[in-house]
Amino acid sequence: MPSLILPSAGGALDRYTLSGIPAWTPAVRGWNRVAYAAAHVVADPLSNVDPWLEPAIDWDRTIAYREHLWRLGFGVAEAMDTAQRGMGLDWGNSLELIRRSIAAARAFGASPHGGPARVASGAGTDHLSPDPSRTVAEVIAAYEQQIEAIEALGGQLILMASRALAACARSPEDYGRVYDHLLSQVREPVIIHWLGDMFDPALAGYWGHADLNAAMDVAVDVLNRNASRIDGVKISLLDKDREIAMRRRLAPGIRMYTGDDFNFAELIAGDAQGYSDALLGIFDSIAPAAAAALDALGAADLEQFHRILAPTVPLSRHIFRAPTRFYKTGVVFMAWLNGHQDHFVMVGGQQSTRNILHFAEIFRLADQAGLLTDPDRACSKMASLLAVHGIQ
Repeated sequence: MPSLILPSAGGALDRYTLSGIPAWTPAVRGWNRVAYAAAHVVADPLSNVDPWLEPAIDWDRTIAYREHLWRLGFGVAEAMDTAQRGMGLDWGNSLELIRRSIAAARAFGASPHGGPARVASGAGTDHLSPDPSRTVAEVIAAYEQQIEAIEALGGQLILMASRALAACARSPEDYGRVYDHLLSQVREPVIIHWLGDMFDPALAGYWGHADLNAAMDVAVDVLNRNASRIDGVKISLLDKDREIAMRRRLAPGIRMYTGDDFNFAELIAGDAQGYSDALLGIFDSIAPAAAAALDALGAADLEQFHRILAPTVPLSRHIFRAPTRFYKTGVVFMAWLNGHQDHFVMVGGQQSTRNILHFAEIFRLADQAGLLTDPDRACSKMASLLAVHGIQ
């Protein structure tokens, strides 16, 4: 097995020999859960732009990665926080990404499960700067602009949480007013995304309450009274007990899409009272293993499902560790290791948000989870990154 020198806590350098665990090759059949992967974007490293100021995207590689996810059976959650929405990806480029992704899904044809390749796209208010002096009417108008643009492309909507709404709302009733108005006019059922402040500090106090239990009461009320216009809700709070509690309170027909990148395996498996479907950023990084696990779950082999996913959970918790908003760097690092892009450069220069010890631990955990598709290639790439950090 190949090996290389990796740094560890305290600055020690130790030789790590890869495990030899083979990469997963799922069959992709018979899933009994809806599963979306929130997909990253591939930067264009040769663009003559200042990366902190202007995004430059390699559209071909970005769409190729979505085709990879569709081949594995996943739907794509497009232009979400995993794509660096609000952390390098602006609304104009998000709309172009959505346009290209929807067109590519149509060209791709049927997914392995039958039916068209799925894309659900994020609509928010990120072209409207957050400001406490703004009005709820301005927030509604900003949402409507993005909703109209995505629906004109034939896209399904994910209503993203709004920094502008969090900044200007004066009460829980303001949240109800916004969502009731928007949901009254959408063309087809949407997914609502409640993104916690560990992912985006600007969303603290969403739904009008700092207390999460009170916030959940508001969210459940809004969802249930608009149930006919809602496909599901994705909550990203990294709190399995709150997700389960909310799942049990949803009106019939509203799916719970887990956004819990710490506890996704047990939430997808579910319990006697129900289960969560999935809309996860970590599925971008663990897609082959996740697809194999969903194959097993669909075949009622719960033991195999957990056996496959168990080693991916420590990897996910490491990638999503605090500050959680920097998790995208680990996602793109995994795509680079596995040859889906030729470089480790990110929109907004976000490759700099994590240190070399963090990347070394991702490498170890990915190997132990059977997620390095070509160990020799992964070692070569890791060695090049280590060299940049003075580790030969």
